[in-house]
Amino acid sequence: MNGIFSASMSVLKDDLSLDITETINHAKEIDSFGVGSAFLGSTSQAQLISVEEKKDLITEIAKHKFKNSVLIGTGCNSLKENINLMKHSIKNSLTNFLVMNPAYYVNKDSGVFDFYSKIIKEVPEAKIILYNFDKLSGYAFSADIVKKLIKNFPLNIIGMKDSTGNLWNNLKIPNFSMFVGSERKLLQGLKIGCVGCISATTNVTHSLAKQVYDDFKNNKDQTVNQKLCDVRNAFDETGNLIAALHSYKTLEKSFYKNILPPLNLLDPIKQKKLLLNLEKLNFLPKKYKAA
Repeated sequence: MNGIFSASMSVLKDDLSLDITETINHAKEIDSFGVGSAFLGSTSQAQLISVEEKKDLITEIAKHKFKNSVLIGTGCNSLKENINLMKHSIKNSLTNFLVMNPAYYVNKDSGVFDFYSKIIKEVPEAKIILYNFDKLSGYAFSADIVKKLIKNFPLNIIGMKDSTGNLWNNLKIPNFSMFVGSERKLLQGLKIGCVGCISATTNVTHSLAKQVYDDFKNNKDQTVNQKLCDVRNAFDETGNLIAALHSYKTLEKSFYKNILPPLNLLDPIKQKKLLLNLEKLNFLPKKYKAA
């Protein structure tokens, strides 16, 4: 696998149930820029959405042309719920997954290995991108545990999204797809053999990220990489990417204001600062004035 993927946002109704139609429409817009979607990860608020809603969304995803450029995140701490959702996805011909280790109890290498091995035993068709994000899970993958998983499950463990940042620039394994977790690392990652980026902010930087990727692949001069990094920095400075994305997208459509507790939108001061920074970068559409 390779390319630019958006850690897709979930759109919610006013009653905070998942709006499947608008979530799909959001992904279709991203797809129009040649960018894939990773559904039901952290940016999707997946830990806060019911299993039933996730299964309904997966069923709907399978009806659309962009299904071939999709990763399904399971967003569950429960081993059985992960397996349940993955089997449902396989039933709908969706076989590529982004799976993070359980994020509640203390994780050790032996337990993490056991977690993935039990999933693969039950869902042997699964192609798994490991999700390395210690900020959420409390666990950072080591090179040793990744190599052990690949050695034991070479047909199943096919890549990693490295949001922790401890492996993308020093773990080199043949036929293993390493994705960086931030646009700031995209170009540098491509230069050393990474295959692309899976990022929250590619929900809005999709066209810039895709141009950086395409220009690298086509040996063209890089003309937008600095702007891409600067826009990512503006979102990073808010301290909460999910809140920042929903606050920004609310300018476009009001339903993006809906967000599941304990998450919430940026406070007015942080939102204004974000918009001012984006305006300075000529990234904010003129109709959305920061002031």
